[in-house]
Amino acid sequence: MKVMVSIGTPNQVHFFKNIIWKLEKDDHEAMTAVRDKEIAIKLLNTYKFKYSVVGKSYRNVIMKGYDLFKRDYKLLKIAKRFKPDVLIGHGAISAAHISRLIDKPSINHEDTEQSMEQIRLYKPFVSTIITPSCFGKDLGLKQIRYNGYKELAYLHPNWFKPDPSVLDMLGVSKDEKYVVLRFSAFSASHDIGIKGFSLDDKRKIVRKLKEYTKVFISSETKLSNDLEKYAMKIPPHKMHDVLYYASLLIGDTGTMTTEAGILGTPVIINHPKSLRMSNFVELEKKYGLIFNIQESETVTKKAVDLIQQPNLKQEWQKKREKLLEDKIDVTAFMTWFIEDYPESFQTMKENPEYQEGFK
Repeated sequence: MKVMVSIGTPNQVHFFKNIIWKLEKDDHEAMTAVRDKEIAIKLLNTYKFKYSVVGKSYRNVIMKGYDLFKRDYKLLKIAKRFKPDVLIGHGAISAAHISRLIDKPSINHEDTEQSMEQIRLYKPFVSTIITPSCFGKDLGLKQIRYNGYKELAYLHPNWFKPDPSVLDMLGVSKDEKYVVLRFSAFSASHDIGIKGFSLDDKRKIVRKLKEYTKVFISSETKLSNDLEKYAMKIPPHKMHDVLYYASLLIGDTGTMTTEAGILGTPVIINHPKSLRMSNFVELEKKYGLIFNIQESETVTKKAVDLIQQPNLKQEWQKKREKLLEDKIDVTAFMTWFIEDYPESFQTMKENPEYQEGFK
C-alpha cells in the first residue's frame, strides 16, 4: 500500500509520525508532502523523514489563496509520480482536491469547529473526515468519530515516555517548579482577526510569576528585549518533555493546551474562542485539567493561586489517569483505519464500539 501524507504544521508532524512509522513497519510505503511552516521541516529532519516541500505559510488572505493553488499543482505532480493508494492529512485541502483528480480515496482528520472555512473547501472532494467524538459539528455521512484527541496519537503512554534529561537543559532540579508561557502567532486561516496576550499582559504575567517560580517562554513571534531572557532554549522535539514536567502552562494557543492537559499539567488558556471549542470544553468540564479564562488579570491571579498549591501535579496526574482510561490509542486506531480502508469506514458506521479495542 502507498500512502501520501500531507502535513501543514509542526503539530501535524507529531500527529502523523507514529502512524507513518507503524505503516512502514507493516510494510507499507509512505511519502510526506509538507508546507514550510515554523519548525515543521526541522522536526521532519530530526525524525529522518523523507519529504517534499509543496508550499509556505502566509498571513495574508490573498497569499493563502495563491499558495493553495500552488500546493494543488505541486501535490498533483508528486501524486502522479508516487501513485498513492490513499491520501491522508489533517485539514488537508490540497490532498482532498488531488484525490479526486487521481481518483483515489482521501482521509482527513479534523479537530476544531473553528476550521469550518477550510472544511467547506475540501468536504466535497474528501472521502472521509475523522473527528474526535466531542467534535461539536455534524459533518454528514463522511464523518467518523473516535473517542480521543489527535494529541493522543503521540502523547498516549504507548508512544510517549518523558525524558527527565530535559530538566538539565532547562537548568532546573527534579523537584523545582517552573511555568511555561506559550504565545501564538495566530497565523492560521481560522485565527484571522484574533489577537492573543498584549505585550503589557505578557510583562505583567512574567513579573508576577517570577516571584514564585521559574518562568520559560515559548513564542511563535519575536519577543521584546526584556522578555527574551525568558525564551526557552531547547530542541523543538523536546517540548513535550518540558510540558510533562512543568507545574503550569499558560497560553493563548490551542494544540499545546491539549498536549499539556493530557500530560497531566495544569493549563490556563486565554483564547477568545476557547469556550466554543469542544475539546477545551471537555478537558475543563469533564476532566478538570484546564481552565478557560478570558480576562488577562484573572489569568495572573489564577496562576499565582495554582503555583502555590503543594500537591498540584499529583492531583493533575490522577485526573490524567481518568482521561486515559476513557480514551483510545489514536495511533493504533488511525493505522488500522488506513490499512483496512474502506472496510474500516463501514465497520465504524455499523459498530462504533469497535474502537474500544484500541484502548
